[in-house]
Parts: sequence; structure tokens; C-alpha cells
Amino acid sequence: MEHMDELLFLWINSGAQRLAFLNPFMVFLSKYAVLFFMIGAVVYWFTRARADRRMISEALVSALLGFTASWILGQLVYRDRPFVTLDAIQLVSHEANASFPSNHALGAFVIAMTIWQFRRRAGWVWLLSASGIALGRVWTGVHYPGDVLAGALIGILISVLVHRLFTRISLASSLLELGIYWYERMETKIWPRAGYRNR
Repeated sequence: MEHMDELLFLWINSGAQRLAFLNPFMVFLSKYAVLFFMIGAVVYWFTRARADRRMISEALVSALLGFTASWILGQLVYRDRPFVTLDAIQLVSHEANASFPSNHALGAFVIAMTIWQFRRRAGWVWLLSASGIALGRVWTGVHYPGDVLAGALIGILISVLVHRLFTRISLASSLLELGIYWYERMETKIWPRAGYRNR
């Protein structure tokens, strides 16, 4: 299985040589696209719509759980970066630390999958963008395909479980609503609004 992962990595990574005109775009996906996910989360939050705030709150909880799981996995299953062990084309500078799983893929898919569960149409766009980030991390030589696949699966699974927790367990839902309520009480002291949006 690991050998197949290495072969798939070398094939995707060789695109940096065969299709070099795509490299600037892949570098953007690998390094900077995840910033747009963070900006998107902030924009959704400050729409001040209750549904959007529930969505981003779920994404934050999912990210916290996901990155915790990623850290534990990284301690249990250490894997060198592909540029350490293989003759990789490295387009992005990166510390030679644990490669498995990919936190970039995990974070992107946590946000994308959470949005998909609230907003189907927009969610597909975010999921496609998250897939682009995952591909970019392999193309630029900093992750194996197995790393980004694991990160994506962890992000998706935890996002789904967290969403079910907050939609099916009334206590969890009430605590989430209470947290948003107290935040909004403080927010309106700084940034008053004419009416409460609820959709």
C-alpha cells in the first residue's frame, strides 16, 4: 500500500515538470488557498445570520477535534515528507516534519463539509476547492496522496459527526445556541444592529 502511495505521488508530482505552466496555480492552492477558507468563515460569521453562526461554530468545534486527532495520529504513525525520502520536485519550502495526515486537507475539508451540510450549492464549490488544495499539496511535493486522503476523510467524518451531535442531541444544540447568544450580547454592545436576522 505504501509503495502504491509513493508511485501515485511520483506520478502526480511529476506534473510539476510535465505541465510546468500549472505550477504557479498549484503553489497558490498549496500555500495560500486555505487562507480563503478562513476568510470565508469570517465572512459567514459576520453576516450575523443565526444559521451561518451555527455553521461556523460547528466548523470550529470540528476543526478543534480534527486537529487534535491529527496530532495524535502524527505521534502514533510518523511518516517523513516525500521530499525527504524520494526524489521529489519540491515547489514549496516546508519543514521536514511529520507528513501524515495533512492538516491543510483536514482544515479545508472540515470547513467545506460543514458548509455543505448547511448550504448544498455553496458547499459543492467549497468541497471542490478543498480537493484542489489536497491536489496542490501533492503536486508541490510536500505530501503523499495518502496524507491528503487521510486528512480529507478525518475532516469529513468529524464534520458529519459534529453536525449530527448538534442537530440530534438537544442538550448540545442548546449549549451551542447559548454560546452564540452570549457572544451576540457582547457583540451588540460594540456593534449594535437594528433587528435580529434569523434564517
